[in-house]
Amino acid sequence: MPSAENIQQYLTGAWRMMMGKADGLRLLDLSADGFWNSFFAMVIALPALIVGWVGVTNELSALSGAFGSKLSILVRLAVIDLATWVVPLVALAAVASRVGIGDRFVALVVASNWASALFVWIMLPASLMGLIWPAASDTNSVVSLFLFVLSMVLSWRMTNVAIGRGPALASAVFIGMFLVSLATLLIMQSALGLTAPAQVPVE
Repeated sequence: MPSAENIQQYLTGAWRMMMGKADGLRLLDLSADGFWNSFFAMVIALPALIVGWVGVTNELSALSGAFGSKLSILVRLAVIDLATWVVPLVALAAVASRVGIGDRFVALVVASNWASALFVWIMLPASLMGLIWPAASDTNSVVSLFLFVLSMVLSWRMTNVAIGRGPALASAVFIGMFLVSLATLLIMQSALGLTAPAQVPVE
């Protein structure tokens, strides 16, 4: 487990990469230990993730109990988020060499992990709003959309710095990982029974 000082350094490095600063990469540990330690970012993100899970759990449990108990929903949400975090990285490992970024794979994974922790915290205001002020769904949707778009922009900039091969390749990798993440989310939601039931039209 990295020290608190190292965690702060890695988060700072990821943030600088999100700002388009190449020197942020030098703040990351790209060794074998640094690669595996970067997954500790999930623990850093956990408090903010839990807030989001609780909010979604409350929403789903209010739908006539169709999704099971609150604990069951929360656990399934955790599994889904874990899958959407890890599966795109596994997919990247499978194709990195084929698309010419084999030598940048470690840098991209390490940066992505620490950046993902920051993205989760960036989305926290929307999660808190949904939890504390559920009636303001329209406002919450606008805030969530804004923070999501902001996260996507910052994620692309981080990817561009991590790969260091120009915007075109960075865009291709970014879009590929996003699509894998989206597909994983939809598949896992369906597999774990968290897809909203279809509305039956009233004749």
